[in-house]
Amino acid sequence: MKYRAEIDVMPLKALLDPQGKAVTGSMKNLGLPEIENVRIGKHITLEIEAASKDAATSKVDEACKKLLANQIMEFYEFKIFEN
Repeated sequence: MKYRAEIDVMPLKALLDPQGKAVTGSMKNLGLPEIENVRIGKHITLEIEAASKDAATSKVDEACKKLLANQIMEFYEFKIFEN
């Protein structure tokens, strides 16, 4: 069966996010001072062929740990959907 994974990878909250900080500063320059504490990460979508949702979940978790997220600096979360 085919599944789709929607993965969000974000910097750890305890770490500085230079991109987010730059965007936060730009919001003030654009007349949007109400927007603050911007954090920038990445959104990844992938399809996976697996026998079950549990098997798909396991494979996506493995992909995140081994390649898609740097666990020293980032955390990830994902959802699995049937295609």
